[in-house]
Amino acid sequence: MTLPGPPEAAPIPEASAPEAGPPRPVAPGERALLPDVLRGLALLGILIVNVQDFAGFREWTQTGVDRGVQVLTDIFFNGRSISLFAMLFGWGAAGMLARQGAVTLVRRLGVLLLLGTAHFVLVWHGDIIANYALLALALLLTVRLAVGELVLLAGAMGGWWLLLGLLAGLGTVTGVPAPRPTGIPDLTPGMTYLEVVIERAAEFRADLSGGTLYNALWLIALFFLGVAAQRTGLLTRPQAHLPLLRRLAFWGLAVGLPLGVLLAWLNTQGTRTAFLFSIPVRMGGGLATALGYVGVLGLLAARQRLGPLRAFAASGRVAMSNYIAQSLIMTTFFYPYGGVQYGRWGAASAVGLALLVGLVQLPVSAWVLERFGSGPLERLTRALVYGPGGRREPRAP
Repeated sequence: MTLPGPPEAAPIPEASAPEAGPPRPVAPGERALLPDVLRGLALLGILIVNVQDFAGFREWTQTGVDRGVQVLTDIFFNGRSISLFAMLFGWGAAGMLARQGAVTLVRRLGVLLLLGTAHFVLVWHGDIIANYALLALALLLTVRLAVGELVLLAGAMGGWWLLLGLLAGLGTVTGVPAPRPTGIPDLTPGMTYLEVVIERAAEFRADLSGGTLYNALWLIALFFLGVAAQRTGLLTRPQAHLPLLRRLAFWGLAVGLPLGVLLAWLNTQGTRTAFLFSIPVRMGGGLATALGYVGVLGLLAARQRLGPLRAFAASGRVAMSNYIAQSLIMTTFFYPYGGVQYGRWGAASAVGLALLVGLVQLPVSAWVLERFGSGPLERLTRALVYGPGGRREPRAP
């Protein structure tokens, strides 16, 4: 997952600073490196997971090397990357709300709803931007909430959503075995681009309303955790939160990785029961692992030891443009109106292609930032929010 990142800002000195020396806080006017690195890594992970949908292969049918790659995807990325991205969305939206107020945030969410709609209809049915834009209106309720209240509310909403998912799985245990839903589009060979667009346009309203209602409790819970992180400065001042980051790293990975192994096993089963159980396991384990990643990366950032991972910051700063570009590249390559590769690739080759595309976006993003200062869709979003030639948003603290 918004895919759009926080407001654009000029490159910061920290990005080119040497790794040696004691950690220092982010100075006023600088842009914190850690949130962009996390967002860039999450974006790559989302592509690795989404390539199943783009390529049209079914998880439980994979064998050999393909199954091995699918298992690694489930353990380290599936549910993990999207949970991290959603929390970062809440983090960025909370910052905008604090700096510029409710009117600007609502205007931005309206723009994201339009962009998400266009993405769904014109490019790919798996859009999440429109869902985020609608559900993020709940962030207006967080203004008067303390950090502890935000965390408690997030735990209550997320826990209830996970419980409902487990009950749905238990309800099928004694029933007649049913085949697993594919979750991927049924693209007839030879379909034209116009035919695919017409089909998606007919599905959009139901998909948006259904997805928003189904994911509401879980996504809002993740947004609230992001707001809590923004309020405490967890991502902008990681050196001030070392004990918490250590706990997140240890317990997040200790809980999340075993649940990832369970998810990988469930995804080898072709039954509806396994599918229903896989949803809460995927998201519960995904959240735990995502928090573990925050802990590990936060500790590295606090010690200025991110090293090569710094390259992901550029991708994170133009996340909206990269996210849409991924959809354009993958659908053009796999879909019937493009490269006609849909249903012909297994997990190993498809994930390899996803890694290639995601890693190529790193130097391209750095070049775009150096040449233009922000990505094309980030510039468009800013223009629509603030008007033609609209003002640049304040630099992130």
